[in-house]
Amino acid sequence: MAKFLNTSATNFFLEELIKNAKERLILISPYLRLNDRIKELLEDKNRLKIDIRIVYGKSDLHPDEIKWMQQLDYIRVSFCKNLHAKCYLNEDSCIISSLNLYEFSQVNNNEMGILIKKDDDIDVYKDAYEEAQRIIRISDEVRISLDEVKTEKVEESPNSNTPSENIGKLTSSKLAAKHKIKTNELLDKFVELGFLTLNENGKHYLTDQGKNIGGEFRSSQYGGYFLWSENMDI
Repeated sequence: MAKFLNTSATNFFLEELIKNAKERLILISPYLRLNDRIKELLEDKNRLKIDIRIVYGKSDLHPDEIKWMQQLDYIRVSFCKNLHAKCYLNEDSCIISSLNLYEFSQVNNNEMGILIKKDDDIDVYKDAYEEAQRIIRISDEVRISLDEVKTEKVEESPNSNTPSENIGKLTSSKLAAKHKIKTNELLDKFVELGFLTLNENGKHYLTDQGKNIGGEFRSSQYGGYFLWSENMDI
């Protein structure tokens, strides 16, 4: 029989679902920003050569997530347009929930979901598994690659008096590394200072105050990222 899950139970059973995967793991979530614990579990499954499929639905996949996924051989990532479903499966269990696979949601939001065991509800599990497979089939597999933002000084064109717009700029991850803190800690600090704000899905947006201190938002085919002055005092 299906089991009701509140926020803490959803997070607990999600970790258990990942830990207990022996053959396959499917993670479907519109928003994708993994916390350190989930990353550790997935890295362990990757070492065991478990087939892992991740489907996300928002094009702003964070550069840090891309760089992390580049290191894992058994994770395949797909993009599904108009995805709103949140579903997590291994060969024995399935969680259908309001919870995005997004660290902000896992900590801050009130979520609900249900846990389905294959042995207890085989028809429901089968229907959920088949729908997950359909979503995978209609998704576009993403080739995980990323040209890192180059923040070094670029030579000016001999016919131009305009300096490179990226001179003295660092991405959030590089600025965090410079100050020997985690990227998430840096972003949280910038929210606290009013340089960034968060929407209900945990996505960061640059504020006017952030722009005034030199922050910039840039878009690329792999998503958006922020640039900051390399001389910022954290």
